[in-house]
Amino acid sequence: MAANNEKSSGTVAYINARLLDPASGLDTIGGLLTEGEIITDVGPGLAKKKDAPKGAKVVDCGGKCLSPGLVDMRIEIGDLASTAEAAVSGGVTSAVCLPNTDPVIDDMTVVEFVARRARKLGLVKVYPYGAVTKGLQGRELAELGLLAEAGAVAFTDGTKAVADAQVMARALSYAATFGLMIVQHPEEPSLTADGVMNAGETATRLGLFGIPPEAEVIMIERDVRLAEMTGGRLHIAHVSTAESIDAIRRAKGRGINVTCDTAPPYFALNEAAIGDYRTFAKLSPPLRAEDDRQAVVQGLADGTIDAIASDHTPRDEESKRLPFEQAAPGGMGLSTLLAVALELHHNGHMGLLDVLKLITSAPAGLMGLDAGALIAGRPADLVLFDPEQGWKVDADALGGKAKNSPFDGRPVQGRVLLCVVDGRTVFEPGE
Repeated sequence: MAANNEKSSGTVAYINARLLDPASGLDTIGGLLTEGEIITDVGPGLAKKKDAPKGAKVVDCGGKCLSPGLVDMRIEIGDLASTAEAAVSGGVTSAVCLPNTDPVIDDMTVVEFVARRARKLGLVKVYPYGAVTKGLQGRELAELGLLAEAGAVAFTDGTKAVADAQVMARALSYAATFGLMIVQHPEEPSLTADGVMNAGETATRLGLFGIPPEAEVIMIERDVRLAEMTGGRLHIAHVSTAESIDAIRRAKGRGINVTCDTAPPYFALNEAAIGDYRTFAKLSPPLRAEDDRQAVVQGLADGTIDAIASDHTPRDEESKRLPFEQAAPGGMGLSTLLAVALELHHNGHMGLLDVLKLITSAPAGLMGLDAGALIAGRPADLVLFDPEQGWKVDADALGGKAKNSPFDGRPVQGRVLLCVVDGRTVFEPGE
């Protein structure tokens, strides 16, 4: 549905809701009040219509789950309007976009331009990453301090690893003086140049060049050492292998300032999803073996993995309808982030609040965003959802223009019923 770009005004009472707030540990039947763009009250004392203030607009949540809007710490923007539509349809109210835009986000004016365009659309709140290196070329550091002043919330070269150890060390050291975070795409490029899927029996059977899992852990172990050497703040994006998770677990045990995230394909799918050259399942990093998938689930359950990001990578039809070797890697993820993450709860691996934390307060905390909490005084960014409602992912019916979902055809549980940004309803199904 189209957004209402007018500022929200007046009082809205969301009653008869199961309130879920990982930031405060709240899980109770109650209600929530908003005044304009801000949450003003929340708790069990607002459960019924009679509890709503006189003159308030009342939204009966029907006993469904009301939580903070989702916070997605890594998306790629193709068409901004289409991306925003996909985001709110999935309950995502805040998202951080990679710097591999055109032009690259390595300049203050581009940071400001991206944020301004997103505000004009009035849907999801978009925060930009700044590039670590100029032009994402891996050679010369971008002006990290100036980019941060302009609004960049962290720094990454996106889908490219910062391959040069000296450049990465300088980036970590420089960023540390500003308290900024460097986010690494963990892949040793010299080991992955010709690969198109995970190395192993499946790749051999399909006659495809493999990407060794070691390419991921080698880069992680190097960067952990560099973070230790510089005192910098390191974040590893989309971890996908058992060895990588073990390496991060050990680094955290040694007190190194390292965090990490993963994406739904790496705990919900394995390399078998490629089937007979299914290009929707060609991702970066690639889908891994079943043992690795199980290790990702365990890493989420035990807290080694700090957050889940959608890794939303829209691709046009032409770039996916090619032979597997030539097809572009990447998959849509915004519209399915909540439903696939909830599989961790439905399958008994984690509690509901623990899963929601990974896609709300945890990424908000990592990125320093004023988001991800149902607390008075905070922005009225909300999602109402039914965790039990089943549906089948149909890539053609998902929000946004791109249709390259690795979960196409998958039965899932968890449906977004309402998405609210700054007190304004920006999505309801069927509108």
